[in-house]
Amino acid sequence: MTDPHPLRPLTDDEFVPWARMVANTYGEDRSDEELATERATIELDRTIAAFDGNTPVAGTAAYTRSLAVPGAVLPVAGVTWVGVAPTHRRRGILTAMMRKQLTDLHDSGGEPVAVLRPAEAAIYGRFGYGPATRGARLQCEKRSMTFRPGTEFGDGTIGLLGRDEARPLIEKVYDQVRTGAVGWPGRTDGSWNSRLFDEPQARGGATSLRFAVHRDPSGHVTGYALYRIKSERDIFGNDKSAVQVVECATTCHRAYAALWRFLAGIDLVPWIEYEAAVDEPLPHLLTDPRAARSTPVDRLWVRLVDVDRALAGRRYSTPLNLVLDVEDSFCPWNTGRYRLRADDESAACERTDDPADLQLTSTELGAAFLGGTTLASLAAAGRVKELLPGALARATSAFRGHRDPFYPGGWAFPAY
Repeated sequence: MTDPHPLRPLTDDEFVPWARMVANTYGEDRSDEELATERATIELDRTIAAFDGNTPVAGTAAYTRSLAVPGAVLPVAGVTWVGVAPTHRRRGILTAMMRKQLTDLHDSGGEPVAVLRPAEAAIYGRFGYGPATRGARLQCEKRSMTFRPGTEFGDGTIGLLGRDEARPLIEKVYDQVRTGAVGWPGRTDGSWNSRLFDEPQARGGATSLRFAVHRDPSGHVTGYALYRIKSERDIFGNDKSAVQVVECATTCHRAYAALWRFLAGIDLVPWIEYEAAVDEPLPHLLTDPRAARSTPVDRLWVRLVDVDRALAGRRYSTPLNLVLDVEDSFCPWNTGRYRLRADDESAACERTDDPADLQLTSTELGAAFLGGTTLASLAAAGRVKELLPGALARATSAFRGHRDPFYPGGWAFPAY
């Protein structure tokens, strides 16, 4: 039987109607400027599109990226532009696209890990993705943001720079920070263009981006904050105007404290909003930590394309030698037992017939891969089974990192 919706890569002429279809699926319009930025970023040979005749009705794509993982930087497939037109849902098209994307990665020996940030969390678990990083949506009441006595702000300076002057400086800081910050992606020139895209339609009613750059007393750039200001009142006339922090990266704690003191000192705006790390240091700088209210939210989801290559590609907090019994119904090549060995400097993961110590699916491994979601918490939910007493505690400790992983953003388009 002929497939009524064949899957294939896009051609250049097909990108714009395809991209508008994906955006329209989620009630969004994409301007010509946005599409030009996205076209410069997308890799057409890594797109998958479904057509009804000549009309695009579904799609997904992957970006060639790298990601900081515990103790290493791994190549990853950044999954994006996922959508099915409302006229063609519930026909198995999304499942077919996800299966083709992962199968192609496996067959080609491509990236051992795929990652995405879903708009709907209920969709991707059935494809083997697990929630690997969380964020904290901070709402800070500035009048209550008193910094603790003895906070080290240093003697550096903060300047507001224009985009062209700021960009090479903040890119350098980002690259210094991100290799040791689990969950931070590598950014190409195109992904920086997308991250800093600042046409009026992308601002959500806020100002253009502001670039605050911190220098230490010797003049070296040691941090930055990207932010907008949005003026707003609620239906009762209360001022809900906010400094909307887009990104903050620093190479030292003094620059971090100084930038937050700067943001808290911006006049005529009573609130600060920021989607931060779960273990964001900011509350620890404040006399009243409740001035920074926090709402948790999942961010990056991880899928192990090839279990052995992925687990051997990261490092572990403690020595480890155990056998994992992995079930993977969506990518059956992963199903089987693996012996995972790790020490301070290296890791190896190979198939084995030895008795298993833990039993789980690839979804749980994806959730635990970056060291945020713990194997112990998954076991408490009945999703990891301990077959050898003590194995769960050892694996949980080994998979964890010294800080919670955090994804600051940086794909050009979210995976819906």
